[in-house]
Amino acid sequence: MTDDVDEDELLARLRDADPAASLPPADADRVDRFLEDAMGHDTQTGTTEHRGTGARGRSPLTWLVAAAAVVLIAAAGVSTLVGDGDEGLGTPPPGGEADPSVTTLTMPDGAPGRCMVPNAQALSNAEYAVDAEVASVEGGTAVLEPTEWYAGDPTDQVEVDAGSTDLRAMLGAPRFEEGQRYLVAGTGDGRVMVCGFSGPYDAGLAALYAEAFPG
Repeated sequence: MTDDVDEDELLARLRDADPAASLPPADADRVDRFLEDAMGHDTQTGTTEHRGTGARGRSPLTWLVAAAAVVLIAAAGVSTLVGDGDEGLGTPPPGGEADPSVTTLTMPDGAPGRCMVPNAQALSNAEYAVDAEVASVEGGTAVLEPTEWYAGDPTDQVEVDAGSTDLRAMLGAPRFEEGQRYLVAGTGDGRVMVCGFSGPYDAGLAALYAEAFPG
C-alpha cells in the first residue's frame, strides 16, 4: 500500500463497519495504550516509522491499523455490556407455569325426592357438561381432566367436591374412581346433576349427551 491511499475513504469504511458505533466511547487510557502499541509496532506494519517521528510522515497503513485498534476496543466494550450467553441479552428467564383454570362443582346436599328419567331435553339445560377422566380422588374431592366440553366455559380441570354427602344414599350419583372416564353435568348454581345425568362413560349416556348438545 502506498501513501496516495485515500485516508478519508479508509476511515469511512471503518466507521461503517464499526459494531459499536452506538455505544459510549471506551476508556481514554486504554485507547491511548492501544494506539501507541499499534502505531509504534514497526515489525508488524512493515514501515520505517517509529515513535520518535511523531504523527508526521506516518503512512495510511499506520492510521488504518490505529483505527482498527479503536474498533477492537469498542467491540470489547460491546462484549462486556452484552456478556456471555443468552443471559446477557436481557431476556428474562422463563416464568413458572400458571396455575390451571378450574371449574368447581359440588354434589347436592341430599338425595332428590324423585328422579326423572334422564332425557336430552332436561340435560340440555345444564350449565356445565363435560367428558373427563379422573386424575385424582383425595379428601372427598375428585379432580377431573376434561377431554371434551359440551357446555360451559372450558377450563383445565373440573373439581367435584362431595363434601359430607353420603353418595351411597344418593340415587344415580357418580362415584368417582381415579383413572376412570365420566360424563358430568352441572346446574347454574354449581351442583352436579345426578339421577343418571352424570355417571361413568358408556355408550348410552354418551348418546344422550350427543343428543342434548348437538353442536
